[in-house]
Amino acid sequence: MPRSTVNFGTVRKIGLALPGVEESTAYGSPALKVHGKLLACVPAHRSAEPGSLVVRVDFDDRAELLAADPDVYYVTDHYLGYTAVLVRLSRVTPDVLRDLLGMAHRFVTARRRR
Repeated sequence: MPRSTVNFGTVRKIGLALPGVEESTAYGSPALKVHGKLLACVPAHRSAEPGSLVVRVDFDDRAELLAADPDVYYVTDHYLGYTAVLVRLSRVTPDVLRDLLGMAHRFVTARRRR
């Protein structure tokens, strides 16, 4: 499979097109937030592989993503307790990333309304 050219610039471009998303930082790393809530970020924890992205999703969606495409999605022990999945940017397409960020946006904004 050819390597993707997706990087955090691609993430930023797609993410900022979603309602209420703004550029920020999380733990000193580039991040996108919705109304101050984390949507996605470059992982700061050393357990994540270089070239990864942390994306907020609920535990059920994470389990489905991990089962469907373990070459793209993964989780380390550090992230097990968080509603998030790690994504290998080199293996994701812009279209898949757009869908994933849309899923994360729905998750984060739904949590805000509770």
